[in-house]
Amino acid sequence: MEAAGSQRADLIRELALLLLLATLWGASYSFIKLGVATIAPITLIAARTLIAGVLLLGIMRWRGIRMPRDRAIWSRFAVQACLNSVIPWTLIAWGERFVDAGLATILNSAAPIFAFLLTVLVTRHEAATARKFFGVVAGMAGILLIVGVSALDHVGQQLLAEIAIVIATICYACGAIFSRGFKGLDPMAPAVGSLLSGTAMLIPLSLVFERPWTLAPSAGSLAALLALAVFSTAAAFVIYFRLIQTLGSVGTTAQAYLRVPIGVALSVAFLGETLAAMVWVGLACVVLGVAAMTVPVRRAGKTA
Repeated sequence: MEAAGSQRADLIRELALLLLLATLWGASYSFIKLGVATIAPITLIAARTLIAGVLLLGIMRWRGIRMPRDRAIWSRFAVQACLNSVIPWTLIAWGERFVDAGLATILNSAAPIFAFLLTVLVTRHEAATARKFFGVVAGMAGILLIVGVSALDHVGQQLLAEIAIVIATICYACGAIFSRGFKGLDPMAPAVGSLLSGTAMLIPLSLVFERPWTLAPSAGSLAALLALAVFSTAAAFVIYFRLIQTLGSVGTTAQAYLRVPIGVALSVAFLGETLAAMVWVGLACVVLGVAAMTVPVRRAGKTA
């Protein structure tokens, strides 16, 4: 009886951490929106990767884990950085200068859908099921409803921003597939390696194109940057890697659809954003599609 109670308490704690992870990642879009108000996009993301990378490296050192020194592995870290941070985070930061954080949250949540499409069309390492195809159809319908309707009203920078965020989502999908090649490493090593590699790429770009010394960031943008780096990146990665060990990779992917309503709710509550009626329909389609592709199926006669 005591053992069952302890297991139930452990599960409740892990599910609470899962909800916290979804909240931290859902809040990142609001933090970015506040950050890019007075900080240029590349500079914002360069600072985000630097702060988070250094914090996570410190945690690894505290755990007594050393980063690999193999040049080939660091080359893979650099590719992972391009797919997971340098390109997508910069595109999202630029896009949020023109679109609401809530809309960016919805569009960016479709990474599992694009990952499945790439898997089916390119790598073919995962079985295609009817439920996953339903998820693809529902998710893509949601994206078309969101982007397609707004494109009729906002031809120009807003449409380009939405396309940039969708491209960022495709980068996430490519990154998820590419990360399968890091088996055998401590799970935090690719995160730290990609963040530090991304920093090395982004800082020169920031210095050349945005001249950060000429910026005058507000206190609100600086606070948003700090929260983005510390909570939505470093702390979120620590929680993520813990949940991979306790809930498993499939269970942890539940945050992919939990963070959508959370991220939208935060942008509405704290940024005062509003979504058009058709966007809400698109949101429902995207959440349904991602859930169909990530929630594990219970097999008959098998208990959890």
